[in-house]
Amino acid sequence: MDKTAKTAKTAKTANAARTSAVTWVVIVAGVAAALHVGKLPPAIPVLREALDLTLVQAGFMLALVQLAGMLLGVVAGLLADGMGLRRGMIVGLVLLGISSAAGGLAQDATALLLLRALEGCGVLMATMPGPGLIRRIVSLEAGAAGPSPGRLNAALSLWSMYMPAGTALSLLVTPWIIGLVGWAACWWVLAALALLAAALVARALPQDASRTGPHRADQSAESAKSEQSSKSAKTAKSVQFAKSDHWTARLRQTLGALGPWLLALTFGVYAAQWLAVVGFLPSAYAQAGISVQWAGLLTAGVALINIVGNVGAGRLLQAHVPARTVLGTGFGVMAVSAFVAFADWPHWLSLESSTVTGVSRYVAVLLFSAVGGVIPGTLFALSVRLAPSERTVGATVGWMQQGSSAGQVLLPPLAGWLAQRVGGWHWTWALTGACALAGLVLTWAIGRQLQRQVSRPSGPSVRQPSEQGA
Repeated sequence: MDKTAKTAKTAKTANAARTSAVTWVVIVAGVAAALHVGKLPPAIPVLREALDLTLVQAGFMLALVQLAGMLLGVVAGLLADGMGLRRGMIVGLVLLGISSAAGGLAQDATALLLLRALEGCGVLMATMPGPGLIRRIVSLEAGAAGPSPGRLNAALSLWSMYMPAGTALSLLVTPWIIGLVGWAACWWVLAALALLAAALVARALPQDASRTGPHRADQSAESAKSEQSSKSAKTAKSVQFAKSDHWTARLRQTLGALGPWLLALTFGVYAAQWLAVVGFLPSAYAQAGISVQWAGLLTAGVALINIVGNVGAGRLLQAHVPARTVLGTGFGVMAVSAFVAFADWPHWLSLESSTVTGVSRYVAVLLFSAVGGVIPGTLFALSVRLAPSERTVGATVGWMQQGSSAGQVLLPPLAGWLAQRVGGWHWTWALTGACALAGLVLTWAIGRQLQRQVSRPSGPSVRQPSEQGA
């Protein structure tokens, strides 16, 4: 008896270890895609000289990788679920590799802008399946009992670090590659990494289940239940389920609910200010006389420390800190730290020490990224609670991505235009502060929505009303 229990425990431990490894494969694939988001900021000074880019064009180039997400986020979520999550991630990574390799051959700004938009499609397709794949992996680990909310929240919070991790790594390495072999070769190296990640996903992740609908598991459960009833009842139930699970029905259900809209708008106002700050930091540092390599290193530190907030969000939610408290703290700190980082307060205070000013500004930017990092981690954890139903989680995450991408498309060009108009970056805090204020209002609305869910009887969704608080 003891030997059987020990064998079962060993098998369970080995299965958990494999599940954890496969989860990290998904995260690594996300990081490989995010490298292409982070490769551009350090290259902007070089590209401005080589291709005669203006600051406004550079802002659009920063944002174009998100254009596909802004236009096609929720559609990509439905498409990934339809073609299979594993297959969708592989297709995205291959597209990203091809477009990046072609980008290295671009001879003018127009060609690079167009290929940058294609890279955006690749990033979207490669990262959209991530949360669904992780949820599937965690569910397989848990077995018939289903994943615990805490385990799922922790895994989804880890996924949220793919963007800052990839961006930071790219910001750190890209300046040195550009300095050694030029920006075009840098594009080719990152293209090779995307293709390598595609091969890794194809090898490590199990095949997508063969299915006739988007949720084969749900259909199997429905069929098992239907076998206990009459043939006519079984047929009617199957037809009703097929109609309700059609992609158009899931799309209407997602966009007709308040929760996905709140998540998308909140993610949008967060991502807009984060990219506007981190994306233009190398240019701001270059304008201050800092070398490209050091500018990339300093910016990489800002992006990398965002992971602290991503992981911390999962810990705080597991400790039953209310989600609205976590989100509100993140937006509040971002507003204050952006003011310290960009406002002309040294002139107002007649502060002569450039060292004190520089250190204070950099510490403020670090706080901006670190504490702000709790926002995406919390939003990904809330996506399974605020989705209208189990089968709309993918579409909800897609709508979140669409909101995030819209913010990243709109604000960086506006920040570049403002800096060009006023002759510096000292009014950037006003743009980011407006986004933070909107985020606080949305945080209040999310808290109200969570409270309404707690007061309603639980339905057939994936929510855990009492676990994270309101």
